Amino acid sequence: MESIKKVGVLTSGGDAPGMNAAIRAVVRSAVYNNIQVIGIKRGYEGLLSGEIVELGPRSVSDIVHRGGTFLLTARCQEMMNDEGVERAYKICKVLSLDALIVIGGDGSFHGAQKLSQLGTNVICIPATIDLDLDCTEYTIGFDTAINTGMEAINKIRDTSSSHERCSLVEVMGRHAGHIALWCSITGGAEEVLIPEMNTVNTETIIQQIFANRSKGKTHNLIVVAEGVGNTTQMAKTIENITGIETRATILGHLQRGGSPTALDRMHASMMGYTAIETLMQKRKNRVVIFKNGKYEDIDINEALECKKEYDNKLYEIIKMLAI
Repeated sequence: MESIKKVGVLTSGGDAPGMNAAIRAVVRSAVYNNIQVIGIKRGYEGLLSGEIVELGPRSVSDIVHRGGTFLLTARCQEMMNDEGVERAYKICKVLSLDALIVIGGDGSFHGAQKLSQLGTNVICIPATIDLDLDCTEYTIGFDTAINTGMEAINKIRDTSSSHERCSLVEVMGRHAGHIALWCSITGGAEEVLIPEMNTVNTETIIQQIFANRSKGKTHNLIVVAEGVGNTTQMAKTIENITGIETRATILGHLQRGGSPTALDRMHASMMGYTAIETLMQKRKNRVVIFKNGKYEDIDINEALECKKEYDNKLYEIIKMLAI
């Protein structure tokens, strides 16, 4: 592979706190190595419409602490079909990009994989609050989302305790329950419901609420991942049967925003640096990962084939600590 002279960088899919820190690290590491950086706005959508801007060290000043992504992001339906991917590949050629750095989650990586199959050199950086990429132990944005959820749960618990209520708190996580599990253990929840569970039995939850009342607990906190669904209806059912005032609080996109934590800034900065280091070492079509305390890179096809089995241990610990 010839020396890298020019790279593009984009953020795609759902935004995650720390994306700006990753862009900053990519740009400054690249410039340090005499590589020109083209910022692509609005993800693949912006690539297809030619929304580009040259980035330098000053372009990424004062963004490390900002949530979201200053390059903006979007979900691109056109990248779902071969014609869109082919057009994106041709645009990368027209822009003379030696590599395209993609910061995002699973959907963004599949788009990058398709581009790699046509000949575009892609380097992917995992950024999704859901922590649902099986190839890496950490994804940018997760820690900030957990802290946001925990702070909200702390406040909900205060008012729930005062009114002796049952509170259902819905956190993000359509296909994975990592946010819900972590928010449950750090927020001291009595129960957690996640997509990995085969069924959700409201009767069992109600039995537990009655059992908690008999032990002297005056309020209950249940964390629900959004992928489980029907949180509001579940709260109504619990109230109707138990007679206990039950409220549902849906945190939603509150968890996507906010200034990234130190942990997210650290991971984002190191992953951005590693992406450029990977290119300098002349490796192609890689995904930057964090594993066993180290930043590494693996082949994109291998990364997308990784499948981790659900481990019920954390749930068991939550139940033990809730007695």
